[in-house]
Amino acid sequence: MQLHWHRRDLRVADNRGLTTAASDGPVAPVFVFDDDVLEHAGAPRVRYMLDALAELRASYRALGSDLLVGRGDPRTLLPTLAAELGAERVVWNEDYSGLARERDADVRLALDDAGVARESVHDAIFHPPGSITTNAGDPYSVYTYFWKKWRDRDKPGPYPEPDADSLVDAETLESVAQSVPAVDVGTLPSLSSLGFEEPAADVVSAGTDAARERLETFCDDAIYRYAEDRDYPTRDGTSKLSTDLKFGTIGIREVYAATVAARETVGGQRDESVEEFQSQLAWREFYAHVLRFNPSVVSENYKAYEHDIQWRDDPDELAAWKEGRTGYPIVDAGMRQLKQEAYMHNRVRMIVASFLTKDLLCDWRHGYAHFREFLSDHDTANDNGGWQWAASTGTDAQPYFRIFNPMTQGERYDPDADYIKTYVPELRDVTANTIHDWHEMSDMERERVAPDYPAPIVDHSKRREMALSMFEAARGDD
Repeated sequence: MQLHWHRRDLRVADNRGLTTAASDGPVAPVFVFDDDVLEHAGAPRVRYMLDALAELRASYRALGSDLLVGRGDPRTLLPTLAAELGAERVVWNEDYSGLARERDADVRLALDDAGVARESVHDAIFHPPGSITTNAGDPYSVYTYFWKKWRDRDKPGPYPEPDADSLVDAETLESVAQSVPAVDVGTLPSLSSLGFEEPAADVVSAGTDAARERLETFCDDAIYRYAEDRDYPTRDGTSKLSTDLKFGTIGIREVYAATVAARETVGGQRDESVEEFQSQLAWREFYAHVLRFNPSVVSENYKAYEHDIQWRDDPDELAAWKEGRTGYPIVDAGMRQLKQEAYMHNRVRMIVASFLTKDLLCDWRHGYAHFREFLSDHDTANDNGGWQWAASTGTDAQPYFRIFNPMTQGERYDPDADYIKTYVPELRDVTANTIHDWHEMSDMERERVAPDYPAPIVDHSKRREMALSMFEAARGDD
């Protein structure tokens, strides 16, 4: 008998770890609610995770099995459960954060002490850390070179879904769970019992079926316009798969195979857009590699400056940014979308991150923590990479002297202000030209056209000069 430990792989299809365990089955699947992990979670993510687990449980029940659900420390719970099951081996899919790797190392030692074999495999990404390196054998710090090698490497197809015969039946799981107090069969905890309130945001639907529907919709149409549409928040130009990939409700091989099929459907035409989307999958792997070899980036700058960056960190300005009350319409729309949907369009993520770090001169860690709390798709590697890119402290980062103008960004990527009006109701009756000129208007004019919307809390031009001086001082420039 085998035990498969689900973590960020909440699916039965295209699951390399589950397929590996099933090859020597039968397999008993288990998920453990680990308080050390929940400590870093946010309510939208836990909501999605619980919904995804309910769908995963339904998948196993349809196969005559069920899902073992534990609450506690996997270092002690997994060896105990393996002993009760008489499991010969515990299998799981790798994770790349420092916290996950430290926990997994402890689990390996605990299983060794218990005389239980264990195996972990790479599943969430195509090419494991250390497999794409410079000619000198070092991990890449520049994405472009990483992408060229990633693009040209062979990609395996999806792994097969286990059948009923390769799974432990539900009755056996029930009898085993009765002997392990911290484990139940199929009973999921409530959000409140895990220490979270129901999120105010409308979290995206969870599970493999929902993810496949999003993938199919995207590959039927939007993928062919991805290169030109992906930066415009009012266009339906992105896949909306970020939360699904974060929690593994759909496998990366299945997603990639769908993109290949989409390209073949049009006879290889419109490759630019399909390849542009595939490059976003490569970005996920690039940042996973960065995190694996540089776990300290979660709390420290990747890029070293000669002196510490003297962030301003004004608490009132930070609060205005979080609340979507900065007086910069595209920034406020993004921050309000985050609260309403536990999601933010990727171009807008770059805009709000640049505004926080370069206009408000706030440490990127404040933004990273806020996103971690409110995003349903928060991924340690991706979010950290994005924030450090915007702050000019990361790998392959935006040069410190390239600073987004939030008004120009709004006018360019939301010219009719439709996105802004969707999330900033105070401006719904205001013309797009007026919205894009908001920073140049007098207080009297602003009071006349939109009395409930604030004036800009900072002057972009002045803050741009302050940001340049701040970074030049950190660099040690004369």
